[in-house]
Amino acid sequence: MDKYLNLLSKTYKNIQEVSEEIINLQAILNLPKGTELFLSDIHGEYEAFIHILNNGSGIIKSKIEDIYEKTLTEEDRKDLATLIYYPEEKLNLIKKEKSNLNEWYRITLYRLIEVTKAVSSKYTRSKVRKAMPKGFDYIIDELIHLQGDDNNKEQYYNQIIESIIDLNRADDFIVAISELIKRMAIDHLHIVGDIYDRGPGAPIIMDKLMNFHSLDIEWGNHDILWMGAASGNEACIANVVRICSRYDNLATLEEGYGINIRPLSIFASETYKNDECKAFLPRNKEVSKYSNTDKIILSKIQKAMAVIQFKVEGQLIKKHPEYKMKDRLLLDKMNLEKGTITIEGKEYTLNDVNFPTINPKNPYKLTDEEKEVIDRLKNSFMHSEKLNRHVNFLYAKGHIYQNFNSNVLFHGCIPMKENGEFEKVEILGKALKGKELFDNIENIAHKAFFGEKNETNQEAVDLMWYFWCGPKSPLFGKDKAATFERYFIDDKQLHKEHKNPYYTLINEEEICNKILENFEADIEEGHIINGHMPVKAKDGESPIKAGGKVIIIDGGFAKAYQQTTGIAGYTLTYNSHGLVLAMNEPFESKCKAIEEGLDIRTQTILKENIIKRKRVADTDIGKKLKEEIDDLKQLLVAYREGVLKEQI
Repeated sequence: MDKYLNLLSKTYKNIQEVSEEIINLQAILNLPKGTELFLSDIHGEYEAFIHILNNGSGIIKSKIEDIYEKTLTEEDRKDLATLIYYPEEKLNLIKKEKSNLNEWYRITLYRLIEVTKAVSSKYTRSKVRKAMPKGFDYIIDELIHLQGDDNNKEQYYNQIIESIIDLNRADDFIVAISELIKRMAIDHLHIVGDIYDRGPGAPIIMDKLMNFHSLDIEWGNHDILWMGAASGNEACIANVVRICSRYDNLATLEEGYGINIRPLSIFASETYKNDECKAFLPRNKEVSKYSNTDKIILSKIQKAMAVIQFKVEGQLIKKHPEYKMKDRLLLDKMNLEKGTITIEGKEYTLNDVNFPTINPKNPYKLTDEEKEVIDRLKNSFMHSEKLNRHVNFLYAKGHIYQNFNSNVLFHGCIPMKENGEFEKVEILGKALKGKELFDNIENIAHKAFFGEKNETNQEAVDLMWYFWCGPKSPLFGKDKAATFERYFIDDKQLHKEHKNPYYTLINEEEICNKILENFEADIEEGHIINGHMPVKAKDGESPIKAGGKVIIIDGGFAKAYQQTTGIAGYTLTYNSHGLVLAMNEPFESKCKAIEEGLDIRTQTILKENIIKRKRVADTDIGKKLKEEIDDLKQLLVAYREGVLKEQI
């Protein structure tokens, strides 16, 4: 402790400085806790994602309603909200519509200042000042701290507004103060898994997250798949490329990450030139940017990649019998002459028998052409500068789970037995369960990407694929990935993927308490916040389990899932008053939001109010601040007793 106090004394050099910091920290402990926003299963839907960040999950609109409900029309309130969400685009429209622009600027600047006051009121002046955009920080600081009855400075503030307008800085000021409003609306962001796949904009989302002020990410199975691909796992790479082609989304690879698909495209077109590949047509139901010819090429790419995937997965399964995934070895169960496949002793008809690259005597061996395709893709994935930057960020801000303010966040499930016991999962010779399993998986994931490329670390790289789709993987949570069956066998019974017992057991409060205790969370106040399994709201399924102990926030953010769920995802906020879970309707487009003021319509389905308002002192940050205060008090004693000399 003496060494630590000596280090601390270099920052706080005397009694005066120590005292000031103790007073400051103790005051912060009594502020209301900041607002946390929870999102999951974004799946590349960047427009809806960015809109939710822009509107603060409804917080900004709510503040505008509180301030202006009785003084502004609904249309004016809507226009003010849209201006904050998309200031540059909205300004371009307004300039075409307004005849007296200076008067509009004057009124709007005052309104924006009032909204800024409202969203920043529960933070310290220092924190707000640090969040202010450079260039306007002094001006904004002055304007938002004007007291309502400060007549002495009224002309001073009015002149600031007039000067902003006269100097043609109003547009820049509106953009700056709008960014501050959005910054203060959400104090901390939680992404509970699956940024990647399905939708078109995962790279855009990652860029946005990298510039966000405070966040954490809980890895989803689709995230771990891309992390595995960036680590050089061929099975992960094959899955990524197949999924991108399946959802008409190769632009993510080519334009987003500079991954060269041309060798694969040439190979697929030549290998399957007489194959219509009808089962492999892209699943994007919207008007595609691709022509019919391009869609046929996409379908050939998807089939070629699927066959390569089943081969390299088969090689991994044979290499690692401990994965216990022999049931996924299906290529050697096909009889292409008869057009059948035998699964668990029963024969089924194949709906496709055109497999020119499969040798029945050695079905899991890649042809020379397939080997060249996967080698080139592997090189592209491992050397994509942007992908590696994004994956590095996933590791820096990401975890397989998070215990944050007594809530346990994870994407998939806790592997469990039907009797409610945690199931042991064998990972690299260790049988692990619960929190210990999760901690071990996180260490392995880091080793896969950052470790030296040697035989020991190759085991970690191989496991990245298991974490994506293994039957005991907590990120996957199902007994199998029935990808082969869905492509090639029409019997829908074989398409079923059975969920881990966890998803039934979490209806029981006792089980939930057991999980919270295992993950060192508060049983009384804690919640399990979960993604991964789309809640079928249209069928009456509830995202709230065990009387509110569990909240599943995957409601179909991605358009690919919205037919199944009937909604467009959930957003969960946790502020000083409690938890609010909102159900979202589909977001139409950024264009309509700007031009027509269309916002995401939400319906509150859970409002869990806290009797005593939460303060910073009640949070994880509060615990750290209390520890800092205790250390500073010891430093204060050391100065007063002469153990350490003050620096004046």
